[in-house]
Amino acid sequence: MNFFNIIFQPSGKRGKFQEGKTVLEAAQELGIGLESLCGGEKSCGKCKVRIIEGDLSSFSEEEAKWITDSERREGYRLACSVRLKGNALVFIPEGSLVQKQVVRKEIVTHKVKRNPAILPYLIELHPPSFHDPLGDFDRLQNALSTAYHLPTLEIDYPTLLKLPYVLREGNWKVTALIWMEREILDVKASMVNEIYGLAVDIGTTTVAGYLCNLMSGEIVATKSMMNPQVIYGEDVMSRINYTMTHPDGLEKLHRSILDGLNQLIEKAIEDIHLTPKDIFELTVVGNTVMHHLFLGIDPRYLGVSPFPPSLNLSMDIKARDLGLKVHPSAKVHLLPIEAGFVGADNVGVLIAEEPYKRNENVLIIDVGTNGELVLGNKDRLLSASCATGPALEGAHIKFGMRAAPGAIERVRIDPDTFEVDFKVIGEHDLKSKTEQTNKAKGICGSGIIDAVSELYRCGVIDKSGRMQNKLPSPRLIIVDGRPEFVIARKEETSIGKEITISQQDVRNVQLAKGALYAGAKLLMKKLGIKKLDRVILAGAFGSYIDPEKAMILGMFPDCDLKNIHAVGNAAGEGATLALLNRGKRWEADEIAKKVEYLELTIEPDFQQEFIEAMQIPHMKDPFPHLRGLVSDELLDQ
Repeated sequence: MNFFNIIFQPSGKRGKFQEGKTVLEAAQELGIGLESLCGGEKSCGKCKVRIIEGDLSSFSEEEAKWITDSERREGYRLACSVRLKGNALVFIPEGSLVQKQVVRKEIVTHKVKRNPAILPYLIELHPPSFHDPLGDFDRLQNALSTAYHLPTLEIDYPTLLKLPYVLREGNWKVTALIWMEREILDVKASMVNEIYGLAVDIGTTTVAGYLCNLMSGEIVATKSMMNPQVIYGEDVMSRINYTMTHPDGLEKLHRSILDGLNQLIEKAIEDIHLTPKDIFELTVVGNTVMHHLFLGIDPRYLGVSPFPPSLNLSMDIKARDLGLKVHPSAKVHLLPIEAGFVGADNVGVLIAEEPYKRNENVLIIDVGTNGELVLGNKDRLLSASCATGPALEGAHIKFGMRAAPGAIERVRIDPDTFEVDFKVIGEHDLKSKTEQTNKAKGICGSGIIDAVSELYRCGVIDKSGRMQNKLPSPRLIIVDGRPEFVIARKEETSIGKEITISQQDVRNVQLAKGALYAGAKLLMKKLGIKKLDRVILAGAFGSYIDPEKAMILGMFPDCDLKNIHAVGNAAGEGATLALLNRGKRWEADEIAKKVEYLELTIEPDFQQEFIEAMQIPHMKDPFPHLRGLVSDELLDQ
């Protein structure tokens, strides 16, 4: 068996790998953040590298779809396709490196009555004597039962080991930290005024943690990071596929998220003089695939009809069983799952926004890598899921990228001159090219929605999404026989080329938004309603979408713009509420059972609704609230 050396530039990282290993696999093993949105399935074209020298496998048909003739002459290959046959020197261009994402996971906190699962109980015991030689734990248990009317208590093993020392250190006056009036997690020889917990939202792309003081209800730190699993695939299906095609795939994905959470825990406590052992509980939400990978459960059956999860119920487990570096007796509470592709994150959104307590018909859209919809009111709630995220978050877009420094996040086009103003992440305002201090590197999700909506509003694309072949502007260019519209000119970018929106980009956005709209429309039909009273855009990505541009694009049916709201990371808020108030956990269990899940792919009207929703904003449905924002001529096409 042959092994060969590979060196990656400009990092200089190197290693020895077995013959036949892909360049992508070698990069991953060396910890190099080489972009791979499709998880190595040769379907995204984002892992381009330049082979400086080396003996490698032949150029493949898959590579030809993504690499131009000029790039091929310069030595460019897809890292997921090219395999080692000898020593190699590989250069990774900046555009192929995973960019440090600007992780936006703020939450809008609702007031909640403080009722955490862990409470401190100060107790004074009579010391043992010859007349009363009862065991230490039995003595503590009896005293707590008498003083606080607690039922029979259990004690966690690590706490039992330290109990004799703590009781005597405290001169038989101690504080017991008790979980759900059932289990003693710790005993301290002092008063306890602060107990800490961490609410966690495991998103497909980003992970957020909210460190809370359970005694005061205060969020004392908010930290976020990219989900370390992104190097194995951008969306849930690519990660499911990775676990199925790699013998150690499940373990890699499981271990990577746990290692990431341990890093997040360290970040959360670094500024407030705590240690990981000060964290006594975690509440966790995530979509169903993230939930399974977090627990180490094989997710393969989630990718096969009828997409059943391994469990729907909420659960409580020990953090140490997962390898989380917190207090040795800490508990982890996972919120329940609604269905295969509507997970605990959606339940978190529900208990944060409480549509089940409203009279009005509310549509909640959690726009992430996977789009989740909830529609209804106090009488009935329906949910659905559709694949929307990859295009709307920058994947499958020619110059698409994550929300990282250099990404265009806002776009405005003059309808008369077709000149473009854009805002790059890092700038405070929308600026013209002469005022920009940061050069553009690509375009992220909110910028893509802005751009396509503006192209429609200005007449560059028609209702069907077709781009004009003739436009009185040099911004319309023809590339490989197809039209593209220039958003940022070459001198405005840091990549040495123009950033454009192509005809294929528009089509990919239409596919994504069409699925969202069709899902909402089918939910409306099931409920027998003709219009929406309110639309709530949830999720980190949803918070940065311009509601006006989203409705122009046709991401959801017509609604009064003043009743469209972005609420931040509602899933993370739900996890925080469940951490601070155990009643929210019971509420989550109940509502998860009551929400009716609609599998869109088997609905007989889905295909027709999807085809009609592909048009901008829609083939047939009226949009009276867009009158005055979009010309009547365009709306009446």
